[in-house]
Amino acid sequence: MNILTLETTCDETAAAIVTERLKVLASVVASQDELHERFGGVVPEIASRAHLERILPVVDETLKQAGISLDDIGAVAVANTPGLAGSLLVGLVAAKTLCAAKAIPLIAVDHLQAHIYACRMAAEEDVFPCVGLIVSGGHTSVYRCENPIRFDLLGATIDDAAGEAFDKVAAMLSLPYPGGPAIERAAEAGNPKAYRFPRALLTGERRLDFSFSGLKTAVRYQITGPGKTDFAKIELSSRQVADLAASFQAAVVDCLADRALAAMKHTGLHILCVGGGVAANSRLRERLHAEAQRHAFRLHVAPFQLCTDNAVMGAIAVERLQAGLTEQLDLDVYPGVVRK
Repeated sequence: MNILTLETTCDETAAAIVTERLKVLASVVASQDELHERFGGVVPEIASRAHLERILPVVDETLKQAGISLDDIGAVAVANTPGLAGSLLVGLVAAKTLCAAKAIPLIAVDHLQAHIYACRMAAEEDVFPCVGLIVSGGHTSVYRCENPIRFDLLGATIDDAAGEAFDKVAAMLSLPYPGGPAIERAAEAGNPKAYRFPRALLTGERRLDFSFSGLKTAVRYQITGPGKTDFAKIELSSRQVADLAASFQAAVVDCLADRALAAMKHTGLHILCVGGGVAANSRLRERLHAEAQRHAFRLHVAPFQLCTDNAVMGAIAVERLQAGLTEQLDLDVYPGVVRK
């Protein structure tokens, strides 16, 4: 069976076609970075309108790449949680319409679980049970993933997501959007020990949650001084920008690695899977590979093309279909994280 998967949770309009044997026949992603760049972050209304314009052309192009028609689709899967409400609705309505027109099953996909399944797709082997670390622009969470159907939340950010902090700090440093790649490029020339920024909620505090708002504020105070917010009158040298970027990035990586190791110890599992846009950060990947060697656990990090939002990771729908988990056409969207 061929399954059409749709992804519209935030600012990428994506579709893919996968088989029941997890073979990817086609994948198309339409990015909206150019639409949101001048705002320094995703504007929900702009995102949802762009999805409306792009969803049908993206589906059409995906079918063309796969060399099949809608008559060859046996089910449609769509991410319905978590994400931006308007964006989620565009994908869900498209999926419902196709399922109603073709009388085929509808499958709901949890966007965060799909990020972990990207590791399964890349590995081409079973990766469960594992600890799953999702690090993206909107979410930073760690799960115990017993199997592709059961994910138990162990911890999550209590304020900013890691990717959100990257975007905001990039704006402080007058770096372009999206902030993650811009910070990483700037950090290459910087000293990660130039500034000692805080690392919140480390292992000694016995929590599996994350916090990045204090780190973001510390960067702001380092630039402006306490109590000041006017960045327009501050001119940073290229050295200062590089050192601030490197020191900020090092703090984020320390926090993510610490929480991942704590979750491994807490669960007793020996496989760590990492997905989400921030998982593309080379310093984070290097650190996690080093920790995997040091602590003798298996590490799977989603390949670069599957870190940012895409529909290939929606292949987790195959697991749900095989388990008989299909949906009625009254399926709704759930913008917040469903705590399981």
